[in-house]
Amino acid sequence: MLNSWVVMPACLPLVRRRCTTCASERFRASGRFRVNAHHKLLDVWLLVLCTSCGQTAKLTVLERRNVRSLRPELLDRLHANDPALTAELLRDPVMLRRNRAALDWDGAWRLDTGGSDHLDREVIDIAVRFAAPIPLRPVRLIAEGCGLSRAEVERLLAEGKLVSAVRLSGKLSGDFSFTLKR
Repeated sequence: MLNSWVVMPACLPLVRRRCTTCASERFRASGRFRVNAHHKLLDVWLLVLCTSCGQTAKLTVLERRNVRSLRPELLDRLHANDPALTAELLRDPVMLRRNRAALDWDGAWRLDTGGSDHLDREVIDIAVRFAAPIPLRPVRLIAEGCGLSRAEVERLLAEGKLVSAVRLSGKLSGDFSFTLKR
């Protein structure tokens, strides 16, 4: 029987970028946007706050865009400081690359295993689905879901008792499945 696990965001991830004031590398999204108009052109920034000193930094969302080229719904969401739009923009790799930033997902995700009744079986088939592209180490995910240590999961992988069609070393952010034999 195939069990299904879901990895989902629990909160917004931290933004990794150097603070100009205190040299910290962690910012949290404030959920607020700054929209600045230059006649018919708009600049839009997502405001982030340094976790150490509280200094505000801006992540560029739009630069010198004509007002008429934006959908009215998007402009309304920006003016309303829509939290869902903040989450969407933080997951946009183009925006992160433009701002020389990365995301820190530590503590910002949770794993829904649907219960632990499957853990006592000899062979467990599990499909892992990601609700958002969260880069995680599969070994850590399997250890948390099965209640094992990461060293134990590494040992099972080396012995061939943990098999998958994808490579389980490194990080994944897409759906995968695995079989665990005890």
